[in-house]
Amino acid sequence: MRDYSLNIVIFALKQQQIFMGIITEFKEFINKGNVIDLAVAVILGGAFQSIVTSLVDDIIMPIIAMMGDFDKIEDLKAGPFTYGKFVAATIKFLLVAFVLFMIVKTMNKAKEKAKI
Repeated sequence: MRDYSLNIVIFALKQQQIFMGIITEFKEFINKGNVIDLAVAVILGGAFQSIVTSLVDDIIMPIIAMMGDFDKIEDLKAGPFTYGKFVAATIKFLLVAFVLFMIVKTMNKAKEKAKI
């Protein structure tokens, strides 16, 4: 019976060491600057999304609707298929992709100038 108790204690100590090792690694990972930068980027991305959504919904879509002579782009249909929401989502995606492309392009130019 004594050997069994000793094995349990040894097993528990090994598990504690493994757990503490994982915690130490996690602390090192969190303290790296990349994680903080990523968190800031996610928050800014969420804010940027609301700006793009407003731009598309409140400015671009009404202009397209006026040119197409209909009330709302989301109401576009072809037979049983309602494709207006898809068109709106595609326009939003293209705007976000374009802005991100311009940001990356600008950052790459700044890096090249810093090297020279």
